[in-house]
Amino acid sequence: MKIKTALISVSNKNQLNNILKLFKKYKINLISSGGTYKKIRSLGYDCVEVSNYTNFPEILDGRIKTLHPKIHSGILFKRDNVSHKKTLKKLNFSSIDIVITNFYPFEKIVNQSNNHNKIIENIDIGGPTLVRAAAKNYKDVVVITKIDQYKNLIKEINSNNGNTRLKFRERMAREAFGETAHYDSIIYNYLNSKSKKEIPDKLLIYGNLLESLRYGENPHQFGAIYSNGENFNLIKLNGKDLSYNNYCDIFACLNLTKTMPKNRGVVIVKHSNPCGVSIEKNKLKSYTSAMNCDPISSFGGIVACNYKINLKTAKEIMKKYYEVIIANGFEKNALKKFKQKKNLRIIDSSDIKVKTDCSIISGVNSFLMQKNDDLIFNKKNFKIVSKTKPSRQLIDQLIFSLNVCRSVKSNAIVITQNNKTLGIGSGQPSRLDSCKIAIEKMKKFKQYNNSDPLVAASDAFFPFVDGIEKLVQAGITAVIQPFGSIRDKEIIRYANEMGIVLVFSNTRHFKH
Repeated sequence: MKIKTALISVSNKNQLNNILKLFKKYKINLISSGGTYKKIRSLGYDCVEVSNYTNFPEILDGRIKTLHPKIHSGILFKRDNVSHKKTLKKLNFSSIDIVITNFYPFEKIVNQSNNHNKIIENIDIGGPTLVRAAAKNYKDVVVITKIDQYKNLIKEINSNNGNTRLKFRERMAREAFGETAHYDSIIYNYLNSKSKKEIPDKLLIYGNLLESLRYGENPHQFGAIYSNGENFNLIKLNGKDLSYNNYCDIFACLNLTKTMPKNRGVVIVKHSNPCGVSIEKNKLKSYTSAMNCDPISSFGGIVACNYKINLKTAKEIMKKYYEVIIANGFEKNALKKFKQKKNLRIIDSSDIKVKTDCSIISGVNSFLMQKNDDLIFNKKNFKIVSKTKPSRQLIDQLIFSLNVCRSVKSNAIVITQNNKTLGIGSGQPSRLDSCKIAIEKMKKFKQYNNSDPLVAASDAFFPFVDGIEKLVQAGITAVIQPFGSIRDKEIIRYANEMGIVLVFSNTRHFKH
């Protein structure tokens, strides 16, 4: 298909000169409007302004520019349809063979501004309308919607002496409909976020491909990662490409570390479950405490430090094998030390902000959606139900324990002491079994002392006394759990008989 006339209307005018050189070479006529027209003229190229082409002025502060029958007829008419040809000839309309447009930066404005009116004004109308028209008529028209397509367009036209192939036009049309769908999804989700309706009638998921992965959870499954915004901000400084399973563990790390005190805390994750957590103030000690909680499980896992790693800590981390190291920055010597291991993946998470959002998992021809469990704990969330009352320091320890517990696959039991985990029981069908595992790990690695209180958290209520009894027999003197069992009174009675602290949470924290 020979290109004779091009319509260009772009918000992002980068690399426009490359396209204009190409069009001049093949004597392609240019139509444009607004800022794009001025840019083309400033670069020294001839161009017809849309208002002169249509003999109709831009109106409504530029809201109406390209929405005109002469424009859309030129795009949509079928070149092999006799009736269409007669109609265009009668109206003295000409064909438009290529449309190049990118949209107002709605997503960028949403991320930068809270001004609703400004955001609404950045909803592009003319651009998506042009794109849909050109993409529908891809048999006769080329549509270009992204700057990174310019290179392929130049190659296509040069290789075909000013023409384009149907296969190329079809691919550009497919990508164009992806752009309009993505753009509309962002607008839809923004407007939903402004409404009071928590559960929308339509669920629209959008994302930009960040990279194809070698495979998914297993080699026979394909995998890829997409970003649903401009602020992914996960920066890899070294090492092999990240795998699907690496990303799962990285997300598990970040979701927990970002709830910790500023510049404090270490999380070690294996198979999406924490196997060691510490928020001790001393950075090196915080790492060693997290690692020593379960040094066997930590092998081959992922370490996330909620602070900038120095050389001393880096040397200690390097004594063990890990797949990924994450931190809020690295001192120069520490980074150099890590890079001695060529394949070690190093992630800078300094600029990552975990936003309040929803999680989505696929089901059987369906999706499950829920709000993330990102509740910020405060005193109002808890009720002391035992006769023995905790100190402020012990309450903080209980809250730390429950915060870790909600990041552990249910049924989950977490035992802690002095701002570090001692034993974690995860993913068991029986809560009693999770208690046994947490106790066994605590006793196996012996990271506790006999003078400070041992604390346990459960992600849901104990349905029977046997679970909390097992913990008390192991030396636990304070327990935090959600309320809601028909046997809550029995649990409270047992706690009072044993003289332990029992605190109820108003919220349950299953992680399936």
